[in-house]
Amino acid sequence: MARAVVIGAGIGGLTAAVALHLRGWEVTVCERAPSLEPVGAGLAVAANALKALDAIGVGDEIRALSAIQGEGGVRRADGRWMVRTTAEATAARHGDSVVLLRRADLVEALSARLAPGTVRLGTEVLGTDTGAGRVTTAAGELEADLVVAADGIHSPTRAALFPGHPRPRHAGITTWRMLVPGAAAPGRTFESWGRGKVFGVMPLAAGTAYCYATRATPSGGNGGDERAELLRLFGTWHDPIPALLAAVPPESVIRTDAFHLTVPLPAMHRGRVALLGDAAHPMTPNLGQGACQAVEDAVVLAHVADRGAGLSDYTAARLARTARIVARSAAICRATRLRASPAVRLRDMMITLTWRFSPGRMTGAMDEILGWTPPARENGGGGRP
Repeated sequence: MARAVVIGAGIGGLTAAVALHLRGWEVTVCERAPSLEPVGAGLAVAANALKALDAIGVGDEIRALSAIQGEGGVRRADGRWMVRTTAEATAARHGDSVVLLRRADLVEALSARLAPGTVRLGTEVLGTDTGAGRVTTAAGELEADLVVAADGIHSPTRAALFPGHPRPRHAGITTWRMLVPGAAAPGRTFESWGRGKVFGVMPLAAGTAYCYATRATPSGGNGGDERAELLRLFGTWHDPIPALLAAVPPESVIRTDAFHLTVPLPAMHRGRVALLGDAAHPMTPNLGQGACQAVEDAVVLAHVADRGAGLSDYTAARLARTARIVARSAAICRATRLRASPAVRLRDMMITLTWRFSPGRMTGAMDEILGWTPPARENGGGGRP
């Protein structure tokens, strides 16, 4: 039986573990954290990632746990709509809607598909031999035919595989994430843009809202009362933003700086080691594709491994696509960072006019991303079960 070691039990790592397990691999997942509990945040799973989850039999379970992204779009800080969409329009164009759920629900659904003992919590990886497929942990060594490095934005494995490559760079924004109790949850999804600031709202299932915010600011400035800071930044914006912030438990606000890879890696593998998700292509959050691309990576990697193909096929299938998405997300990030009033007015006018007179131009720009389909298995087992 072929053996795989997965470094990191986030969404990408767990998806890879499930996909490989379904194809008959013996899988061990090493996670340095003491538990699988992810940060208190929500997640939008777009059509492309839903198709990948369908390929491993998890898609319908995720749909059942989720709310469907209904009417929504992009607004100004005063509440005026610049772009409006519906779930029906998204589904008609891309074959599926966007579903919204807690990250914890997706992590739990994936981990439940693995045999007990597959995930080794509190197990830090100290090093990897790319040629022999040997993974060294504090508890000993593990031998593997395939090592999947899903160890995050600041991946030690990536740094070891490509020591001379530029590391992820601060994207010029700080992000906040929070879950809001159901009493304040709104009925529509939206993202509002102001001068160097963004506030987004996603209604989840079971009467909860996921909110997020970004601000153009240097890295490293945190440690105070983050809810108070959000109220200062967004408290005068349109409804229901002030009410949502007032309902957020202060201790639940998570602040992090955003980093992205400005220069694509030369490859997403070396020897027997494959990089996956944020370890391979960290991106800004503006397209909502970070987790979605990790899920795609995992399904494609399992397909390549199942065929016995070299990992160069994995790089060929994933590197150019993910590099384009990283670049597109960074371009949107730059637009949100604009602060000068004339530039912001011009930006908002261009978005509004483009949507009003040429909506297909905007929706069409997402076709390449959302229209992706997973590779079909040679025995016909690909796609939604």
